[in-house]
Amino acid sequence: MASVPSAHVDSFTRDNLPPREQWPDLIFTLPELAYPDQLNCGEELLDATIAQRGGERRCLVSDAGSWSYEELRRRVDQVAHLLAGELGVVPGQRVLLRGANSAWMVASWLAVMKAGAVAVATMPLLRAAELRPIVERSRPALALCDVRLLDALRDAAPTLPLIPVGGESADDLVRRAAAMPDRFAAVRTAADDVCLIAFTSGTTGQPKGCMHLHRDVLAIADTFSRRVLQPRQDDLFVSGPPLAFTYGLGGTVVFPLRAGASSLLVERASPELLAEAMARHSATVLLTSPTAYRAMLKLDGTDLGSLRRCVSAGEPLSRSTWEAWRDATGLGIVDGIGSTEMLHIFISECDEGIRPGATGRVVPGYEARVVDDSLAPVGDGEVGRLAVRGPTGCRYLADPRQGDYVQGGWNLTGDAYVRDGDGYYWFMARADDMIISAGYNIAGPEVEDALLRHADVSEAAVIGVPDAERGSIVKSFVVLREGVLPSPQTAAALQEFVKSVIAPYKYPRAIEFRASLPRTATGKLQRYRLREGVAPGSAR
Repeated sequence: MASVPSAHVDSFTRDNLPPREQWPDLIFTLPELAYPDQLNCGEELLDATIAQRGGERRCLVSDAGSWSYEELRRRVDQVAHLLAGELGVVPGQRVLLRGANSAWMVASWLAVMKAGAVAVATMPLLRAAELRPIVERSRPALALCDVRLLDALRDAAPTLPLIPVGGESADDLVRRAAAMPDRFAAVRTAADDVCLIAFTSGTTGQPKGCMHLHRDVLAIADTFSRRVLQPRQDDLFVSGPPLAFTYGLGGTVVFPLRAGASSLLVERASPELLAEAMARHSATVLLTSPTAYRAMLKLDGTDLGSLRRCVSAGEPLSRSTWEAWRDATGLGIVDGIGSTEMLHIFISECDEGIRPGATGRVVPGYEARVVDDSLAPVGDGEVGRLAVRGPTGCRYLADPRQGDYVQGGWNLTGDAYVRDGDGYYWFMARADDMIISAGYNIAGPEVEDALLRHADVSEAAVIGVPDAERGSIVKSFVVLREGVLPSPQTAAALQEFVKSVIAPYKYPRAIEFRASLPRTATGKLQRYRLREGVAPGSAR
């Protein structure tokens, strides 16, 4: 068994953490959050789970076959040996990961953890222009890249050493790892060592690198997963987003391994292929986006009867989508709000506690409040800014925007919320998506939800645009369902429908029909791209 001398450490991540006074307050109010000072999350997720529950149980499942926990551990340790030995990776160095949700990507992620390095996972759909700033800012020592995705990474970082994964070449990760010893002693990392840099998905244009610690990775499993999802050892998790998205990392790796459950890996996770894979393998826990749930509702003949838990995050879940899914499957979707800065979900609710339309209540282990611009709490029923703190929090990689997200010890998520008297949090809009028109406050997502209730609407996005008379008006961008033609008559019908569903003053006074809406690689709507170059709308 080999490890790396602790004296050989790359200090880049520690040197680029924000000053301590700019960190959020961290709280550890649950007994399971009392982690030891020395902790390696890869060892805890894999070796500790095997020690507690056995290694012969299935762990990773795909159409290509299954790996048991022991098979995964053996391959993880071989990759860790390769990283720390032949490839010369030392603790603290960054290793860029590029690939879909596959068994070797999971093994690579865990190997980076056990080797004491820092994972920088990237979305498979990113192109060279999007990869370049990630490489420049995180400065990885090398990259483990799916052989099918090498070209864009070569274009983005011509000098970055690349190890292909899943190919036929002699230098392929799979071939090289097979020659390594299959026992590796995890590097003795500190609980507060950085192990992950997750880049935000770019809904506001410029992604930020969010640094998370070994204890953070376990904390999301010991709060949201343990207290809200309540997974079982016989669960088969499946996640629509890739593990480069922290929502997908939780659903694909952290939650199932912490619970001793298994994970279904779907590389091409379109709603149709995801649904088919779930039916083939009898998945029980699904984590995906509202967009994917809406798309799956349109599929005919797909058996989703094995599901017992459905989780939604990444963008607001409309009440209409929740109700349609419940009517079709009998299951209420577990909604949640999380962020890359916080690593995962911090407000949610499940089972009888769900109130359709509400995000939920604060996840045990976290605290939240709705505040005004001076950070003073506002009363129940009043709109304000969502502030949250807990065992995880925002630490940007050398980014002046740290002071925007963390203020007064609280993480300010950029969302406008209302809390009711029962402690439920109701999403109003992203703070910059609140529209003030003729003195009225209008939440864009509420108008979107109203439009989505119309049978002719497939997708909808709402923004405010300047108007000489009203200051701003509501403008909607609509994707019609197949077979419905855009026309002034269609726009007028949608406007009248919205007036019948919500207060008439909220209706979209301008409607633009689109073939598609701009989204990030994780499916989040990019409203800022709709705002770019938008001329004032003409009121009807």
